[in-house]
Amino acid sequence: MVEKYINPHTDFGFKRLFGSEFNKELLISFLNAMFHGEQNVQDVTYLNSEQLGDRADARRAIFDVYCENDKGEKFIVEMQNVYQEFFKDRTIYYSTFPIREQAQRGGDWDFHLNPVYTIGLLNFNFAEGLQNAKRWHHEVKLMEVDTHEVFYDKLTYIYVEIPKFDKKETELVTMYDKWMYVLKNLSNLMQRPAALQERVFTRLFEQAEIAKFDNQERKQYEDSVNAYRDIVNAIRTAEKKKFAEGMAKGKAEGIAEGIAEGMAKGEKAAKVKIAANLLSLGVPMETIIQASGLSEEEIKNMMQ
Repeated sequence: MVEKYINPHTDFGFKRLFGSEFNKELLISFLNAMFHGEQNVQDVTYLNSEQLGDRADARRAIFDVYCENDKGEKFIVEMQNVYQEFFKDRTIYYSTFPIREQAQRGGDWDFHLNPVYTIGLLNFNFAEGLQNAKRWHHEVKLMEVDTHEVFYDKLTYIYVEIPKFDKKETELVTMYDKWMYVLKNLSNLMQRPAALQERVFTRLFEQAEIAKFDNQERKQYEDSVNAYRDIVNAIRTAEKKKFAEGMAKGKAEGIAEGIAEGMAKGEKAAKVKIAANLLSLGVPMETIIQASGLSEEEIKNMMQ
C-alpha cells in the first residue's frame, strides 16, 4: 500500500511536523497535550539543535528538536527508534547542555535556573527501570527516597513508549490520546480520522500529505524512509539471529539434557536390577541398600 501521509518516526517526518518554525503550532499543541494543562505554552523559539561542549575536543550533542517557551523553559524532544544500551545515560547527558548554557559569565550570578524538560518519544518498549510500569507515559524527577516527594522540580525526563499505546479511534478522549494516535498510526492512514477534528490536526494532515511535496521534499523524505527501513530491518535481522541462536542453544542443551537423563535412567534401572536380584536371594535390607544405592523406601516399593 502506498503511503498517503509521512511516517513521523523518520527524521524528515518528525522534523517537518515538530521541528520547523512554519509548523510550530503543532509542537505547541503536542506539548500542552502532553502536560495535561500543567503547561500553557503560548509560543516557542527554536534553538540551535547542535550543542557543543566547553572545549574544542568535547563531545557534541545533536537534538531532533530543541526549543524554549515564552517563560524561558527549555525543551529537548527526541524521536528514538532503536533502543541503545545506555539510552538512559544519553538522555541525562543531553539535559546537561541546556543547564550549562544558562550559566551567566561575568558579574554576579545566583545560580537560578529555568526548568529543563527532556522528552523521549520511543518507538520501542523501554524496559530499563520501567518494566513494571503499565502506562506508556513516564515522568521522572529527582525524588527524596524516604518521603517520595519531589526534591527538584526543574529537571524532568519524560519517556513515551509509543508501542504501548493501543487505543482505537473510538477510544480517543484527550488531546494527548489524539496526538499519540497520530504518532503511532499516521503513515498507515488513508484519510483523516473523524475523531481528529481540531483545527491543529487540519494543519497536520495538510503538512503530512506526501502528494503535496515538491521534488526536493519528496527526495529528502524518500532518503529518510530508506534510512528508517534500514534501521528496522537491522533490528529484525538481529532479533531473528538472536532467536535462531537461542533455538540452537536450546536444542544443544536439550540434547545434552536428554543424554544425561538417559544415563540417569539407565543407572537407576541397573540399581533396581541389582536390588531385585539381592531381594530374591534373601539378602538383608541393609546390605541391599549399600549394594544398590537405593533407599529403603525405594526397595520396599519394589517388594509390593
